[in-house]
Amino acid sequence: MYPRAANGQIEVICGSMFSGKTEELIRRLRRAGFARQRIQVFKPGTDDRYDKVAVVSHTQDRFEAKVVASSVELLRQVDDRTDVVGVDEVQFFDAGIVEVLDRLANLGKRVIVAGLDQDYLGRPFEPMPQIMAIAEYVTKTLAVCVRCGQPANRSQRLVAGDNRVLVGATDAYEPRCRRCFEPDLARQLDFDLPAGRTDAEGPR
Repeated sequence: MYPRAANGQIEVICGSMFSGKTEELIRRLRRAGFARQRIQVFKPGTDDRYDKVAVVSHTQDRFEAKVVASSVELLRQVDDRTDVVGVDEVQFFDAGIVEVLDRLANLGKRVIVAGLDQDYLGRPFEPMPQIMAIAEYVTKTLAVCVRCGQPANRSQRLVAGDNRVLVGATDAYEPRCRRCFEPDLARQLDFDLPAGRTDAEGPR
């Protein structure tokens, strides 16, 4: 379905939390492995929910990865002989990741990235829109809304706080559809915290 072009390509897997993005990333990486292609996988240090040295889905499927702190470090770590470069949670990287991914594709590598396309307020989550714009293939995955069972494409934050980046799983987020999504819920919860308590002390 995703033939490898002679001059490289970028594939984007995006969607809300719990929509199977990382599972799809791992599936494609394993298929590349079956084809005896050289693979390198990277993840940002920000995401350490399940494993610090592996890409792990919410269903505990995993693939060995290298943790990098920036787009520059990622580029430096890519071996010239590598055929396929995988990146999970790409939305947590700096803006330079767009140029880095484009450069890797121009070098003839198949680049597969996965990440959120919207933040907890339902706004585009940079740099994902920019990556999608330069990609050859974009796959949008959908979860199931926990409220009504309809297809869900938004990540509902369940703990207080207005920081755009808050790493968590079922303790902090749940998938919701457009109708059931409440973008201001996290801000409302912030006002309900007892005096002296922060969002970091909320449910985990």
